[in-house]
Amino acid sequence: MNALSLGLAFLAAGIGAGLSILGAGYGIGRLAQAAMEGTARQPAASGDIRTSMIISAALIEGATLFALVVCILLATKAA
Repeated sequence: MNALSLGLAFLAAGIGAGLSILGAGYGIGRLAQAAMEGTARQPAASGDIRTSMIISAALIEGATLFALVVCILLATKAA
C-alpha cells in the first residue's frame, strides 16, 4: 500500500468519525430541545418526557459509538 492510499484511508476514517460525532451532537441537541419544550407545555408529564429523552439519547450515543469503532477499525486496518 503506497503512502497516498494510506493517507486517504486515514483521512476517510477521520472524516467519518467527525461526521458521526457531529450528527450525534445535533441529534441529541434537537432531542433536548423537544424535551424542554414538551416539559414547558406540560409540566405534569416531565418524568415520562425525561425518561424517553434519556433512552433516546442513549440509543443515539450507542449508534455513534459503533460508527466510531468502524472508523477506528478501518484506520488501523489500512496501516
